[in-house]
Amino acid sequence: MIRFSVLGCGRIGTMHARNLARHPKARLTSVFDVVTKASDAMAAELGVKAAVSVEEVLADPEVDAVLIATSTDTHVDLITAAARAGKAILCEKPIALDMAKVERCWAEIKGLNATVMIGFNRRFDPSFRAVHDRLNKGEIGKLEQIVITSRDPAPPPISYINVSGGLFRDMTIHDFDLARYFAGDVVEVHAFGGHLVDPAIAAAGDIDAAMVTLRAASGALIHINNSRRCAYGYDQRLEVFGEKGMLLAGNKTATTVQSFSATGTAEGDVVLPFFIERYAEAYANEVAHFVDSISGGTTPLTSFTDGAEALRLADAALESLRSGRAVKIG
Repeated sequence: MIRFSVLGCGRIGTMHARNLARHPKARLTSVFDVVTKASDAMAAELGVKAAVSVEEVLADPEVDAVLIATSTDTHVDLITAAARAGKAILCEKPIALDMAKVERCWAEIKGLNATVMIGFNRRFDPSFRAVHDRLNKGEIGKLEQIVITSRDPAPPPISYINVSGGLFRDMTIHDFDLARYFAGDVVEVHAFGGHLVDPAIAAAGDIDAAMVTLRAASGALIHINNSRRCAYGYDQRLEVFGEKGMLLAGNKTATTVQSFSATGTAEGDVVLPFFIERYAEAYANEVAHFVDSISGGTTPLTSFTDGAEALRLADAALESLRSGRAVKIG
């Protein structure tokens, strides 16, 4: 039984805490949030302790692992402190918004042999995972192209945009990780961005729409398209094309009902509204994988290195956007 504490009781932390409380091989012992009202409510719901500080959590011998779901600016300090305290760590993405800070963090913890996993939940989506596994078994032959579509239903508040690190580090970083998951190392990035959705996002110095082309070391080409607004819901699709065929993973809908009548045919219900609903199973699978990694002493599927490399691609995309040129990696 792996004993956990969750740091951060916002929307994602709450979801993780509930998943841990349900897992048969995990035991949630405590939660912490700087907003005590949030941690008290979560503790009361799940019947666990509301810790009064991070230091209390890390000094607790009843805690084997921490799940970090706090604001991005706290991630590096918490990862470092938890690793020094001998705790296993699952931290939400990104590790940080500054690559130099990520590299300093790794220099601090790499000799501590801590289990560190970064929360790229999309690798654990059953459909995406099935596409990955079938590709690797050779079903469509040599990989040639990938198309990743990721569109939010509506823009986040400007207060969030201001601290997010920008679209590439906040949103596209999931797609950069998927690109690496399917195609391996990426050697070139060319990014285009626009202000098509919300003038306030432009005023905040960010973009709200993007198309990014990547070239993998294998030669495979990857296209990522993002938007901060999608009128029909949370648009999450994947197309993997090879010499022998293609594999597709489409959107999930609220039901599988289809309509057929004299007035027309409707192929399905509405697309799910946002990431909590769309990736509910992926988040549960992610936590289960982390528990298994700790129990088995294995490196998680989404390691610290994966977090660092996804941020490296995000930084390269931003450089490309600003320069108007493709950027070589490595």
